[in-house]
Amino acid sequence: MAKRSVSILTRLLANPSSPFTAPTRSITYMPRPGDGAPRTVTLIPGDGIGPLVTGAVEQVFEAMHAPVHFERYEVRGHMRRVPEEVMESVKRNKVCLKGGLATPVGGGVSSLNMQLRKELDIFASLVNCINVPGLVTRHENVDIVVIRENTEGEYAGLEHEVVPGVVESLKVITKFCSERIARYAFEYAYLNNRKKVTAVHKANIMKLADGLFLESCREVAKAYPGITYNEIIVDNCCMQLVAKPEQFDVMVTPNLYGNLIANTAAGIAGGTGVMPGGNVGAEHAIFEQGASAGNVGNDKIVEQKKANPMALLLSSAMMLKHLQFPTFADRLEVAVKQVIQEGKWRTKDLGGDCTTQEVVDAVIAALD
Repeated sequence: MAKRSVSILTRLLANPSSPFTAPTRSITYMPRPGDGAPRTVTLIPGDGIGPLVTGAVEQVFEAMHAPVHFERYEVRGHMRRVPEEVMESVKRNKVCLKGGLATPVGGGVSSLNMQLRKELDIFASLVNCINVPGLVTRHENVDIVVIRENTEGEYAGLEHEVVPGVVESLKVITKFCSERIARYAFEYAYLNNRKKVTAVHKANIMKLADGLFLESCREVAKAYPGITYNEIIVDNCCMQLVAKPEQFDVMVTPNLYGNLIANTAAGIAGGTGVMPGGNVGAEHAIFEQGASAGNVGNDKIVEQKKANPMALLLSSAMMLKHLQFPTFADRLEVAVKQVIQEGKWRTKDLGGDCTTQEVVDAVIAALD
């Protein structure tokens, strides 16, 4: 019997047409008719390094003949409002790629980033903080997805001076928005084969506001019995992140906590310059650098043209998947990660001294 089994196995392995032979190509992507039609995407270069890094994306897309046409608009962070024609463009195209928009600190106009999110109801921010091969970090096996509520919380912008010297800032938490972001986090985990969702809160102090957020997360979790759900207080979460980040998988947070956690996790995983991200609602999506998305760099980086384009290139790969162009997305992601791993073409934040253009040229060369 044993000899017969060995004989059968030998014949199967020797036969190249055997169903047990490993395939030479992965299962193909089958598009729907018309899926190859070019898509128009609103492009907002933004302030500071924004034109450099969005220009890098344009060059790479042109080199790979990506079926995307950019509709460019000049928007600056000092503007009082996002121009109406820009809002109409995003509403029409459904997808936007943007560089950083500077927000004045302690005065001046309100954040245009927040205006875009609120008016377009782009309620979910997603940042994927993952170790990138070739970048040496203190921790390994980091692969965290931070999903942050984008429209309320401390970012609601409801502030006023009660009396001279006393300012009141309102934190708004609603059941509708809390359930919506929790549902998105669990749906993301389910669709991406993630095993755990962690809700981050401060309900031991803000018992009503963060208590409502937790209550909403618990209700949604019941519909996903195959996904582990747990909760962690935000200050303990920060300590656990820097001590043992590999314990986290998907994290769902209110607005402010998510901003802090995403930047911390990005720094742990390899730096904000390589972390992709995006913002999505029911109808519209905006893709930008994942962590420190409002960072517009400094004058020296802009003058020397040495901004790191990798984060926005990876965010653009996310955008291509969102647009149903998976093969183009995979080509771009593989090329970017290959350049990072080789270590020859890096900007200063990654330990090199290359210009943006030199990095772009290396990515284009790696596409083939």
